[in-house]
Amino acid sequence: MRVQKQTRSPRRQVDGVLLLDKHAGLTSNAALQTARRLLNAAKAGHTGTLDPMATGLLPLTFGEATKFSQMLLDADKEYEATVQLGVETDTGDAEGSVVATTELPAGISGDAILSVLPSFMGEIEQIPPIYSALKRAGKPLYEYARAGIEVEIEPRRITIHALELLDWNGSAFRIRVACSKGTYIRTLGMDLGRALGCSAHLSALRRTRIGQFNVADAVSIGTLETVEPGGRDGYLASVDALVRHLDEVELGEGDAGALMQGRVIRVDPKVCGLVRVYDAATRRFLGLAECMDGRLAAKRLIATPGSVQAE
Repeated sequence: MRVQKQTRSPRRQVDGVLLLDKHAGLTSNAALQTARRLLNAAKAGHTGTLDPMATGLLPLTFGEATKFSQMLLDADKEYEATVQLGVETDTGDAEGSVVATTELPAGISGDAILSVLPSFMGEIEQIPPIYSALKRAGKPLYEYARAGIEVEIEPRRITIHALELLDWNGSAFRIRVACSKGTYIRTLGMDLGRALGCSAHLSALRRTRIGQFNVADAVSIGTLETVEPGGRDGYLASVDALVRHLDEVELGEGDAGALMQGRVIRVDPKVCGLVRVYDAATRRFLGLAECMDGRLAAKRLIATPGSVQAE
């Protein structure tokens, strides 16, 4: 008897941004592929990863929105993290192997924690963890770590915009961190422990904000799974959602067509820098362009502007 091979329905063109609230234990790529399957999307990407242990905001991009993912990679971020004192792991979080244990210093308190926070504020140097995807000689650092090879890791300049103590229970404390790109909260947790005189690691991490996006506006995989396929697109923000922080320029039909053909056009010389561009008549988002001395040149345009509407 011949077994008939099942064929999957073809992927469809989906354009937009999905704000996902990732649950613990799920890799960022697994979250992306699950969301892509649920939307039956042809093309998908993410704007930076979260460790499997971490929860919270993971913006996913689909179709034409993938062209603007870099905007969030460079954005400031905000986290809530729980730092467990007395134990340090090789990864800096609860998923790693224990490498050091120490007794908690006598007299440690919420006030003691508050006293060390200011030294981590502002622009500081931070040494990234060996278990990270940063590359050295073309290889991720975690490959050296897994092979037991010691490598020197250069410190990087980062900025901590805000650092607030939210809770303290006698052996662990919870903090809110607003920071620049490139900040490792795992490293911050270990460094805070050392400043207090003991070992430490992250026992929980939740990303609550990236740029202008907040986790309160995100949807979980579980919620998406309960929605009928035809209703899932309703959770997508429009393609221009990632670039709303930029100034906008509206173009008439002739200039819009010329820009889409790659020609440089004249605009108000007061406009400058990177801008988002729309067709004035339809409010269709055309993409990004750069303006200098009254000359507007395409930077990154979407392929099918007729299908992507600005909100």
